[in-house]
Parts: sequence; C-alpha cells; structure tokens
Amino acid sequence: MKNTFAAAPLLTVLLALAGGPVLAERADRAKPMNVEADALRYDDLRQTSVFTGRVVVTKGTIVIRGARVEVKQDPEGYQFGVVTAEAGQQAFFRQKREALDEFIEGEAQTIEYDGKADRVKFIGKAEMRRFRGAQLNDEITGSLITYDNTTDVFTVDGGPAGGAPAAPGGRVRATLAPRGAASAASVPAAAGGPARLRPSTSLEGEKR
Repeated sequence: MKNTFAAAPLLTVLLALAGGPVLAERADRAKPMNVEADALRYDDLRQTSVFTGRVVVTKGTIVIRGARVEVKQDPEGYQFGVVTAEAGQQAFFRQKREALDEFIEGEAQTIEYDGKADRVKFIGKAEMRRFRGAQLNDEITGSLITYDNTTDVFTVDGGPAGGAPAAPGGRVRATLAPRGAASAASVPAAAGGPARLRPSTSLEGEKR
C-alpha cells in the first residue's frame, strides 16, 4: 500500500524499549493464521485471501479485528496482511511480548502486518498502548505508528498518513508511565527492571 504524506513537516518520535531487548512473542511467527469472517475470496494463483465482514484473525498471541482483511503469502510461507476498518471505526491489533506479562495493542483506520519483517504499521488516527498485566502503562497517538519487533523501536509520525491526524495540528501525543509505577504492577519485574517506552533524544522526519 502506498501512503501519501502532506507537504507540511512531520514530527517523528522514536520510542525505544529500555531494559534490554524484549521482543514480541517469537513463537507467533511460526503459528498458523486462523480467520473468521462473513465471506472469503481466495486466489490460488496469487496466493491471496480476502476476508470481509466482522473479520477476526488469531495467530498465536496475535489478535486482529477489522471489516476487511487481505492476506498474501510469499513462496517462503511468510504472511502479509492489510486490515481495513469500517467507515468511522478502527481496526484492532494485539500481541503479547516475549517472556513478560505485557501486551502491545493498537487501533487505526488501516493496519499492515508483515510477518517476514516482523513489523506492524498503524495508519490513520493511530493509537498504541502497552499493558502490564491489566494495567495501562504507556499510550501513544499519531497518524502513523510503526512497531518494529526486530529493533524494539516505535516510530510515530504526527502528520497525515493515509488518514486524518489523530490529534489537532498533527501532533504526536504520548503518556509514558514512570519506571516506579511500572515496578508497582502486580507481577514481579523481570531481571534488569521492567521494559518501558521512552522518547529518544533525536527528532527527525521519516525518509521517503
């Protein structure tokens, strides 16, 4: 999918995971993808499946919901999905983080899942949240949020990305829980302290 960005400058914030590398659930990539929907159109030649109507996708700890999901599979067996929401609604994504009682979940007008690159993009009125157990710790909003499991980096753009800005003026909004609050969660912290989102020291526009 090609995304058209406005000419106005974009505010990009890189958010890294502190406390050492903590990836999304590694086993999810090898799990089968299960889908429920009202209708399915399958193209064997192109290895493409299009599900429509109240679509629910599960793949290990991954849960995806939307009005339309198009799934492509490459010759190596990796899957790439594009999730589209109903007009005025948001598509949904949720995944457990490796070796922790933590979940990352997000919503957007469109969600792109790349199984080979292990990357998720939330496009248009994007929101992402990190839960430790049942407790909300970090919350981020923007127009485009990219969650890269291989580098543990979140990239958030405030400008238009295939949809209206999530906040007035196209600004990124972030609420990040202090380390002490995360440590007070019901589950004991892992060695090295709980992983936490933090802003980087640099701001730059995403390269096109």
